[in-house]
Amino acid sequence: MRTIDIRTTQNVTITYELALVRDRIFAFLIDVIALLVAIGILVFIFEMLGGWSRDLETAFYFLVILPLFLFYTLMFEFLANGRTLGKMALQLKVVKLDGTQLQFGDYMLRWVFRMIDIWGTFGALAGIVASSTDHGQRLGGLVSNSTVVRLKPKLYVRLSDILKINSLDNYEPQFPAVRNFRESDMLLMKQTLERYYRFKNDAHKKAVVELSVKASEVLGLPEVPERKIAFVKTLIKDYIVLTR
Repeated sequence: MRTIDIRTTQNVTITYELALVRDRIFAFLIDVIALLVAIGILVFIFEMLGGWSRDLETAFYFLVILPLFLFYTLMFEFLANGRTLGKMALQLKVVKLDGTQLQFGDYMLRWVFRMIDIWGTFGALAGIVASSTDHGQRLGGLVSNSTVVRLKPKLYVRLSDILKINSLDNYEPQFPAVRNFRESDMLLMKQTLERYYRFKNDAHKKAVVELSVKASEVLGLPEVPERKIAFVKTLIKDYIVLTR
């Protein structure tokens, strides 16, 4: 699974998984289906009203149906912060590689080139370019310095990670209540620690501190342990031992 590091304007580095071409195709198909259903409903309502003149019917198709078909992706991504219905369903999102917020002009660039690398070549050009670029960008992503990422990472472990895991036979968990955490919570802790060790700055240290404070509240501890980094590491180890 390819990943990408994006440094935000707050100087915090976030690791995202790049969306697979397959995921983006499925998101596109969901958008097409949703769009066709919406158009079908609007046409049905229009026809049910009946009695419209030819001029009014033409105006309906040119002023309502055509703009909906053409600008669906552009307006949805702009209004929904880089997401369409298809992307929402598959937990995907458009992000800027430099960590800044995408502006309308960025979405416009993606939309303009969408006509070329998706509609103009039935998606073939988009698939080829996205598969061959380091950040999984199609032409629209290259010109707008953006890409599509997964908001919910897929879980995977390495053999070396498994071999390092202790068991209840040789390790006694210090915080048994950690088993009540979700797996996504522990992944967040792991990623936060990795970011701290890789980029040792105040922003990432603060993230570890805030994480330890929140974990202490959830566990019902009377106070936050003084060694916060060691505390988070212990929670991760306890969780692995208790839930494996």
